[in-house]
Amino acid sequence: MFKKILIANRSEVATRVIRACKELGIKTVAIYSEADVNSLHVKKADEAYMIHGDPVKAYLNYYKIVDIARRAGVDAIHPGYGFLSERPDFAEYCRKKGVEFIGPSVEHLKMFGSKLKAKKVMKELGVPVAEGSDRAVSDIEEAKELAKKIGYPVMIKASHGGGGRGLRVARNEKELVSQFKTAVAEAEAAFGKGEVFIEKYIEEPRHIEIQIIADKNGNVVHLGERDCSMQRRHQKVLEIAPSPVLTKRQREKLGQICVRVAREIGYYGVGTWEFLMDKYGKFYFMEVNPRLQVEHTITEAVTGIDIVQEQIRIAAGMNLSFSQKSVNIYGFAMQFRINAEDVTRDFVPSPGTVTAYYSPGGIGVRIDGVVYKGYKIPPYYDSMIAKLIVWGRNWDEVIRRSRRALDEFVIRGVPTTIPFFKKILNDPEFIHGKFDTSFIDRKIKEFTFIKEPDPEILALALSAAIAAHHGL
Repeated sequence: MFKKILIANRSEVATRVIRACKELGIKTVAIYSEADVNSLHVKKADEAYMIHGDPVKAYLNYYKIVDIARRAGVDAIHPGYGFLSERPDFAEYCRKKGVEFIGPSVEHLKMFGSKLKAKKVMKELGVPVAEGSDRAVSDIEEAKELAKKIGYPVMIKASHGGGGRGLRVARNEKELVSQFKTAVAEAEAAFGKGEVFIEKYIEEPRHIEIQIIADKNGNVVHLGERDCSMQRRHQKVLEIAPSPVLTKRQREKLGQICVRVAREIGYYGVGTWEFLMDKYGKFYFMEVNPRLQVEHTITEAVTGIDIVQEQIRIAAGMNLSFSQKSVNIYGFAMQFRINAEDVTRDFVPSPGTVTAYYSPGGIGVRIDGVVYKGYKIPPYYDSMIAKLIVWGRNWDEVIRRSRRALDEFVIRGVPTTIPFFKKILNDPEFIHGKFDTSFIDRKIKEFTFIKEPDPEILALALSAAIAAHHGL
């Protein structure tokens, strides 16, 4: 087992990895930018090193990161998610310098770094894929021809990256022309590569993903599925495990397909096979995320398996600590991405200082976060400041417990998405499991949000009123 691990990331995912390492008796090393001096991940690690300069590039400078790792006497590097987590050049450089990269092989990072390559491999292995182009589409005329052949509506998708960037839907040729340019520009800006491809758009889909864990000795298991259909502008905001609509038979069939494919290609580490499920129950492969997912927490909640610890053991060359037969899915879990965003202003990111903080607790409630009273949320990174994970024995209990937890959750000083989730949990369609990837974008028009007054402003107003009353 490793003796010391560096976490090449920040915020809540860094603290998540630190927790796993502590339980395994492993020392931890954190890195941080000048903007993250007061982040909890810096305080929680055994050692911490600042990388000066641009606050974003600090977490992307892998030459500097590996240099710190070697000077600190580190055995391995955990990349978390985002930043360098899917960069084959980073993984290759780590191993070249004698530091183990906690993740899959360089070959698989390259394979799944391109959705087109991944789709080609999956198709060859008998995994169902949506009809579409088998290579990057270079110009609008080629896109028009493909769209005519496939039939509208179609999706224009970035070949590299994810998170909903570089993804657009076109329902006719006019939309195709405008959306094609937008998708290419977004892909170029977000991933440095403007490659896009065309695919048949699946109407009213559910976004279903299967969690895979495989060691280096050929043992492969799946941990069931997560339903990530609750999205806003193609970005996940609320995830559920297991899906409230999948049958046991569908779960086992899809899980077995992913296990078979992972075994055939020799995949090791954790990975997520993502699919769209149409309204007729047919599945279509989308992509593989060869890393830890933000929403891994809910799979842990319903299986009791620590995915990060397994990930570390695998990188150290150990076998999985469990078999497929020992995997049991019990109850339901939901993860709420608590973002510092103003829901009254079209979810605009709102960094600032947290003036009050109180996290919920009780049975079945978990918080993965890094904010506290007085913490200044920097403007340079993703707006997610905490993840609320709630587990219940059944669907009704997880909804009721989630409502209670959100009511208890207090974050002041910055607007958050907490009011938004309260609306969702009281929506009749959601309660009955009737939602797809368009649910939030449809429903947001119906939700009415009242901006909560700042408690500091209220206190000042009260003081002024009292002073006025006493003639001061």
